[in-house]
Amino acid sequence: MTLSPAEAHRQTQRSGVLLLNLGTPSAPEPAAIRRYLAEFLSDPRVVELPRALWLPILYGIILTLRPRRLAHAYRSIWSAEGSPLMAISRRQQAGLQQRLGADVVVALAMRYGEPSIAQGISALLAQGARRILLLPLYPQYSATTTATGFDAAFAHLASLRWQPELRSIASYHDDPAYIAALAASVQAHWRQHGRGDHLLMSFHSIPLRCLQLGDPYYCHCQKTARLLAQALQLEPQQWTLSFQSRVGRAKWLSPYTDESVTRLGASGVRQLDAICPGFAADCLETLEEVAIRYDAQFRAAGGGALRYVPALNDAPAHLDFLAQLAQRHLQGWPGSITPDAQASADARVQMLQRSLEA
Repeated sequence: MTLSPAEAHRQTQRSGVLLLNLGTPSAPEPAAIRRYLAEFLSDPRVVELPRALWLPILYGIILTLRPRRLAHAYRSIWSAEGSPLMAISRRQQAGLQQRLGADVVVALAMRYGEPSIAQGISALLAQGARRILLLPLYPQYSATTTATGFDAAFAHLASLRWQPELRSIASYHDDPAYIAALAASVQAHWRQHGRGDHLLMSFHSIPLRCLQLGDPYYCHCQKTARLLAQALQLEPQQWTLSFQSRVGRAKWLSPYTDESVTRLGASGVRQLDAICPGFAADCLETLEEVAIRYDAQFRAAGGGALRYVPALNDAPAHLDFLAQLAQRHLQGWPGSITPDAQASADARVQMLQRSLEA
C-alpha cells in the first residue's frame, strides 16, 4: 500500500519492528522451488564467486536439477498451513505484536520470496511507522544472512523520498534471555521424552572462507553452544557442536553434523537429542534434514533414535524474549514502549531465568 504525500503527512507517527527471516518457496513444487533458489543463490552475499563463473553453473546445472530433488523433501514437511517457516513466522509476528501493544506495529519480511523486505517496510510505513527497528531472526550474525537482509532494507530505503529513522539488531547469540529460552526448551523436551545420552547442537554451516575473511558467525555459534551447555550443566563429554547443510566440494565450517551423527551412533550413544540453536523457526533444514534424514543416518550407524528438540518457534518464552529485545532497542524513540509494557516483559523473562536456576 502506497500513501499519497497528503495521507502520509496526516498520519500519527509510530515505531515499527520488521521481523526478518530467510524465506521459503511458495509451494513444494519444482517451479516454486526454482524461483526461490534463483533469488537465494544469485545473492553475492550467499555465493561469493565471480558472477561470470557462478551464474552459468547456477542457471545451467543447479536450477535445472536441484528443484526436482528438493520437491520431495519440501512435500515431506508441508502442512495444511503451507510452509512451516511461513506459518511459524506469522505466529511470531502476531505474538510479538500482542506483546508490544498498539503503539508499535510489527511486520514480517523474508529476504527471499514474499513478503519481501520492500513489502514489509511499505507495510510499516502505511501504518505510520516513521521509526523502524530491523530484527533479523538470526541469533548469530553472518554476512550470508543478517548482512544481506540489511542490504535489502537499505536498498529499498534508497528508493524512498521520505526515509524513516532506522535501527538494526545485528545478533543476540549470547543474550541471557535467549540462552534461557533455549535451555528451557531442552528441559521441556527432557521432561516429556526423557533425557537422552548426548546433546547435539547443530548450526547451519557456511563456507570456511567466510570465517577467514572475518565473518564472526563461527565464534557466535561457539559461544551460544558453550553458554547453553553451561545453562544445562552439561559436562564437555555430554554435548557436541556441529555444522550442517554444507553443499559442494569447498571446505565449510566443521565438524560436520552428518559425520558427527555417524560417529555418535557408532560410539554406542543410544538416544541422541539434537537442537538447532541458530534457527528461530523450524524449516526444511530442521524438520527434514535433522529430524528425518539424520535420524535415519544415526540409526544406520548403530544408534537408537535421534530426537529433535523443536526450534523456539512461537513458544511464549521465545516471544517474551523477542519483545524484551525489541523494547530495549526501541528505547528513546517517542512513544515506542510504555513503562508498564517494559516492566511486564522484563518480569516474564526474569521468571523464566529463575525457573532454570531452581
